[in-house]
Amino acid sequence: MAKPNFQFEKRQRELEKKKKKEQKLQRKAQKKDPSQMDGEQQHPAEPAD
Repeated sequence: MAKPNFQFEKRQRELEKKKKKEQKLQRKAQKKDPSQMDGEQQHPAEPAD
């Protein structure tokens, strides 16, 4: 029987935590500023001289 790869499992858990944290921050940013969509800031195009 193969040994469990604890390093891989730990890394997967860390990635999942990081992903959830980023999603949570995006949701908070959207609540704070509803004009932002999907965490992207929309800037008007600056006119060229």
